[in-house]
Amino acid sequence: MEKLISGGRFISETLVAHKVDHVFFMDAILRQALVEMEDLGIRRILAHSEKGAAYMADGYARIARRPAVCMSQSVGASNLAAGLQDAYLGQSSVIALTGRQTATMQYRNAYQEIPHEPFFNALTKRSSKVEAPEQLSLLLRQAFRDATTGQPGPVHLDIAGHTGDIIGSAKHNYGTVSTPNEFSQFPALRSPGHPDLITKAAKLIEASERPVIVADIGVTVSNAEATVLEFAEQLSIPIVSSLDAKSTLTESHPLNAGIVGTYSRDCANQVVSAADLVIFAGSNVGDQVSNNWTLPCEGTQIIQIYCDPAELGRNYQNTVGIPGDVRLIFEQLTAVMAPTSRTQWLAQVAQYVTAWKDAVAPLRNSDAVPIRPERLCKELSDCLPADAILISDTGYSSQWSGTLVYMEHQKQRYYRAAGSLGWGFPASLGAKCARPDLPVICFTGDGGFMYHMLELETALRWKFNTITVVNNNSCLAQGARAIDQAYKGRTGNSAEIHNYLPTNFAAIANEMGCMGLRVEHPGQFPDAFANALSADVPVVLDVVTDPDALAPLPWSPST
Repeated sequence: MEKLISGGRFISETLVAHKVDHVFFMDAILRQALVEMEDLGIRRILAHSEKGAAYMADGYARIARRPAVCMSQSVGASNLAAGLQDAYLGQSSVIALTGRQTATMQYRNAYQEIPHEPFFNALTKRSSKVEAPEQLSLLLRQAFRDATTGQPGPVHLDIAGHTGDIIGSAKHNYGTVSTPNEFSQFPALRSPGHPDLITKAAKLIEASERPVIVADIGVTVSNAEATVLEFAEQLSIPIVSSLDAKSTLTESHPLNAGIVGTYSRDCANQVVSAADLVIFAGSNVGDQVSNNWTLPCEGTQIIQIYCDPAELGRNYQNTVGIPGDVRLIFEQLTAVMAPTSRTQWLAQVAQYVTAWKDAVAPLRNSDAVPIRPERLCKELSDCLPADAILISDTGYSSQWSGTLVYMEHQKQRYYRAAGSLGWGFPASLGAKCARPDLPVICFTGDGGFMYHMLELETALRWKFNTITVVNNNSCLAQGARAIDQAYKGRTGNSAEIHNYLPTNFAAIANEMGCMGLRVEHPGQFPDAFANALSADVPVVLDVVTDPDALAPLPWSPST
């Protein structure tokens, strides 16, 4: 006899089989499935917006290293799609489920219905329609394959029914639910480098006098930090990191030459400029990591290691490209190369690093009020637990925290938004779902925190006891420099373009039942952070900072 179950039951069993234990959603979607999920132990996290749900799923996926699920009804699909931008750019395995009107109601001005394909096609690896029960098992399983293989990324299923429940309630023989397999985590199906390319790269490295490794997002996605560091130590090669790979090595490690690119330290850009061989590890060599393709200098030999062959040599012609998994490829290179000493090169790198740290030290130690963001980063560095997960918003939040928070412990991890302002706080809640045993700290600004501040209620309801550090300067400071340039030579009210009214986020947090602590002097931060660590509710540390403090422009070869 055929085993007939509802589509909702099949969805729930398939999620469990792929180790999905949280679903982030905005009502109303797949209610039959949500009921079944309760029976199977899946936590159903109701958010306050579709974007918030997508960001939570993204944060969960990056920390748990396995696919996460977010959902919304048809009318919320465009909002959910917008929330997938960061997962797409951040190579995060998020599976988005939305409802859609049935085929017979399409193109007839059905209530609240617009085509979903244009939104999701640009922001996912694949977007598919589930029109009939017979399609569900095929497409849901494929979603996990797509999300975890190659370059990981989000996948979308558009399920028949305004809330998806035409499929969700349909009784059908969906077949056997697969057990956990390689598609329950990412990256799935790791590929080594071709031996000929490994040999070619090894010869270039052996002949190089001033090589540098540029560790990028693929190092983090591949969980290759320890492997890359082992290779670098064996060959005496300094490492510069993009913001996405900040956790590759500790701050005081002698091979750490800093954060490279546009949101960067001068020393890191100087090292890449001086190098005679640049090894891009897990990088598609976009404009941010290369400082708008000014680094490395024209003609420098490049080795590029990346999971997608189509990206190899896209932006630099003088490239030996090795397609495959970053971790496996560095294991191969380590195995075939003899230990090497590069004393003179490392001494030059150390001079760059020391000069930069000496230059920023006065600002990191400033007692000025309002607080300098550099001093805020120093205080956070000193207080950050040894096993902390630090989640940063985009823009100045990642520029300040990425370059000026010094992470001295191997177990500390740093993740940042790939570009969406407001991502940080809801993503930190997803991170806390994935690792409730670890302290999760969000670093954001007042502009970013305002996007999804209402998710404090979600955090309180589910006891996601994160700590959110708000760099509160009552403005969008990153735009100030460009706005002033636009006003050059004329009078006007530039402040109304980027200033907000002063807001006490600590008071708001307290009113919502969380803990809010306001920090107005640098010396107050350690006690406030200690209190936050011991709290049994979500905490907001509202740090009043200098609105006139601007992050330095990146060092370029022409400067």
